[in-house]
Amino acid sequence: MNVKQKRLLVFGAGVIGSIYALRFAQSGLDVTLLAREKRLEALKRDGLQYNDNGRIKHISIQTIEKLENDDIYDFIFVPVRYDQAESALSAMKNNQSKTIVTMTNTVGYDRWLEIVGDRLLPGFPGAGGDIKDGVLYAQFGSEKHQGTIFGEISGQMTERMNELAKIFETADLHYEVQEDIQAFHVSHAAIAIVNKHFYTNGGMVDIETARNESTLCKVAADLKYNIRLVEQAGIPVIPLETKSMGELPEKDIITWFRQILNNDFYIDVKLGNHAVSAKAEIMLLDEVFHKKMSVRP
Repeated sequence: MNVKQKRLLVFGAGVIGSIYALRFAQSGLDVTLLAREKRLEALKRDGLQYNDNGRIKHISIQTIEKLENDDIYDFIFVPVRYDQAESALSAMKNNQSKTIVTMTNTVGYDRWLEIVGDRLLPGFPGAGGDIKDGVLYAQFGSEKHQGTIFGEISGQMTERMNELAKIFETADLHYEVQEDIQAFHVSHAAIAIVNKHFYTNGGMVDIETARNESTLCKVAADLKYNIRLVEQAGIPVIPLETKSMGELPEKDIITWFRQILNNDFYIDVKLGNHAVSAKAEIMLLDEVFHKKMSVRP
C-alpha cells in the first residue's frame, strides 16, 4: 500500500490537530479529523478555515465525532494536551488501529502503555499557533530542529517509523527521528513548564507584564533550575539547543524571551487563546515533572 492509500486519523481538531489535518489534506493524503461540538459543526458547515498569508481560505476535510472500534486507520495522531491524553487514549483502547502517535508534552509513558500497549509511538508536534473566530492561524517550524519529532521508546528504527517518515515527506513537513524520545520529552517539559509564570488566576498576564523584569527573572531562574534537575537525574538534555539554554546566564535568557515576545506569532503561542486553554496542562506537567525528578537518584 502506498502512502496516499494509508488511512490517517487526527484525533482532535484544536490548533495542532487542525494544522496537521490541513497539511495532510493539501498533500492528497487520506485524512479524517475527529472533532466535537461547536468545532465539529463549524468544520462541517465551513470546512477547515485557515489563514494563508493574510487571506482566509478553507478546505473540506472528512470529519467524525466518535471513533468506532471497527474503524481502522494505519496511523492515529493524537495532538491533545497532556491533561487530556489518558482520556483520548482510553477512547481508542478497543480500536485495533496498529499505530497511535501521541503528539503532546509528557515526562513518561507508563500509563499510556497500559492503555494502548505497544501501538504507542511517542512524538511531539513541530507547529504552533491559535484559532481565532474559527480561523486557524498556525505554522510549522521551518528548520529540522523545529520539525515534528517522533521515535520508538526502544530507540529502534522500525518499519512503522519508516512509513511515518514517508508520510511526512509526502506532506513536505520537516521531521526528526529521535533515538531517545523519553529524554527529549523530559527535556522539553523542563522548558515548557516555565510558562506557568505567564498565568494569572483568571487567564494570562498582559504582554507588558510578560515582558517585564520581574516575570522574566522567574522564568529564567526556573528554566536553568529545571534543566539542572534533568542533568542531575542522569537524563540526557536534548536537543543541544535546550542544553545550551540551561548554560546561558539568566540575563541572556531574559533577552531571548523578550525577543520572542516581540513577535506576533509567538505572542499568540505564549499568551493567546490556545495558551489560556493549556493552563491545566502546564500546571499538571509541572507537578508531574518535579515529582519525577524528586524520585531520581
